Amino acid sequence: MADMESPATVPAVELRISISETEPLIWRQLVLPETATVAELHEAIQCAFGWKNSHLYAVAGQDKSGKQRIFMDVDGGDGPEGAESPAAVRLLELFDVQTPGLSDLLYEYDFGDSWTHEIEVVGPAELHENTIACLDGAMRGPIEDSGGVGGYANVVAVVSNRKHPEHKEAVEWLEFVTQEHVSKFDPAAFDLVAINGQLRSLAQRFWPGEVTAADYEDVLGPILWFLTEAQLDGLPLTSAGYLKPAFVKRAMTELGWDDEWISAGRVEVSTPPILNLREQLQEWKLLRKLKDRLLLTPRGRKLAGDPEALWDFLASELANPDSDAERMATPLFIHWELTGDEPPYGLRDLVIQAALHQGGLRTRTGGEIPLSWASDLYYEVTGSLHRLELWERASWTRHDEKLSDAGIKFLLDVQSRWDGRSV
Repeated sequence: MADMESPATVPAVELRISISETEPLIWRQLVLPETATVAELHEAIQCAFGWKNSHLYAVAGQDKSGKQRIFMDVDGGDGPEGAESPAAVRLLELFDVQTPGLSDLLYEYDFGDSWTHEIEVVGPAELHENTIACLDGAMRGPIEDSGGVGGYANVVAVVSNRKHPEHKEAVEWLEFVTQEHVSKFDPAAFDLVAINGQLRSLAQRFWPGEVTAADYEDVLGPILWFLTEAQLDGLPLTSAGYLKPAFVKRAMTELGWDDEWISAGRVEVSTPPILNLREQLQEWKLLRKLKDRLLLTPRGRKLAGDPEALWDFLASELANPDSDAERMATPLFIHWELTGDEPPYGLRDLVIQAALHQGGLRTRTGGEIPLSWASDLYYEVTGSLHRLELWERASWTRHDEKLSDAGIKFLLDVQSRWDGRSV
């Protein structure tokens, strides 16, 4: 048997990145391809330190030629004079990998708290193609919006001292922001395995590869199955307008969902995996009811045998929802899916509500959007995503599974359509 090909390696740069003035020092040792951009370095730093990417950042200082540079990702030319796009410049232009030592470039995150990261060049390295790695580090990343180095140090000190007069308030704040019990907060914690898992996911988003025929099948599997079943004479319905139990039973078995739905009955109204999928296909106007049958629409008939066109149609549908609220919320929800940065349950609806208010939405009487509306919007939009097989484990429900490679490609395709571009 022939040996499997080893993954290709590429020239890389090893960097030690430290948050200035922290004591004990908070640092990470990262390896990135030399061809990675400043924007990709920013994302890697965010991931490795556990930042939430919720503030502006800048990289500033002298490049390897001695030229003063500043990189900022701002819209409408609001940055300082001479600011360059971080996505347009590669690390190889900035760092001389053959000259180890502290670089003249600083990465600053959150101009209010002013988290300044020093960047030291360790030296040249090699890396598997399309990957980023963390080799070492120390301490957990600071808590977002904790007031900078001094503020975070104070939070750690007060939370650790039960006798401090502000201990109770500090614990309440920490638990609200992190949505975790204070007993889980360990400023000295450093989980290299978890960080590298997050960096692998980040690299998949940076360099997803071409969409293949297998990707179409992976993401669209249940939908293609349903459309194929309806191709000839459609699907018979009960007098109440539901799919017949025999079909529901067969669908659950052939789609591999039997083990996840413990109910022995297979009446559609009490079998959400099939009911939700069928209703979604009708909402996408791929199926329609006619008398006692469920039939393919002209669109459904056209797309049933063309997975590539079906992928394109569904990505466009998700990128261009009908309502203003969905148009504002969908990018947020897809960002959460891709990054794993969805806020904890107790904060999620507040974040959605704030995003809708920032976009100018109010109730008809001019009042605030109720949190219950934000919650309904979340389940409505993410429900559409869950009709697709975007996760590694074939499932009709998520259970916080990891996105598959094909799922990442699909969501990136949706993202690309917000500004008129396509993958």
